[in-house]
Amino acid sequence: MSRAELQPELTVYYDGACPLCRAEIGHYQQCAGAENISFLDVGDEARPVSLGPDLDQDLARRRFHVRDPDGQLVSGAAAFARLWRALPGWRWLSPFIDIKVFGLRPLLPVAEVAYRLSLRLRPTLTRLLVRNRRRN
Repeated sequence: MSRAELQPELTVYYDGACPLCRAEIGHYQQCAGAENISFLDVGDEARPVSLGPDLDQDLARRRFHVRDPDGQLVSGAAAFARLWRALPGWRWLSPFIDIKVFGLRPLLPVAEVAYRLSLRLRPTLTRLLVRNRRRN
C-alpha cells in the first residue's frame, strides 16, 4: 500500500458545534476530491479528539486548521487556500491567496485580515443562519 492510500491528502479540523462551520464543511464534503480529505469535528467538548502536539481542541474550535500528510499545520486564510488547492472545483481560488511573488505571498496577509474579521462576525452570521433555517 502506498503512502497516499494510508493517509488523507489533508486533515481538516472544524467546529461541528457551530452551525455556520458545519454548513460550510458540509458543502466541502460534497465536492469532488473530498474523498481524499479527512474532516475531523472538534466541536464536541465531551468527546475530545487527539489533534497532535501543536493543536488543542480549544484552539481548533476558534480557528480553522488543516494538516498535510507531512504533519504541517496551517490555520486561517492559509488553511482555506490549502483546502481549496485539494478540491478540484475550488482549486482556481487558491492562487489568489497563495500566489508567490519573489518568494512572498503578498495577498495572504490581506486574506488573513478578512478571515479574522469573519471570526468576529461568526456569532452574528451563525444567528442569522439559524434564524433563516427556522423560517424555512
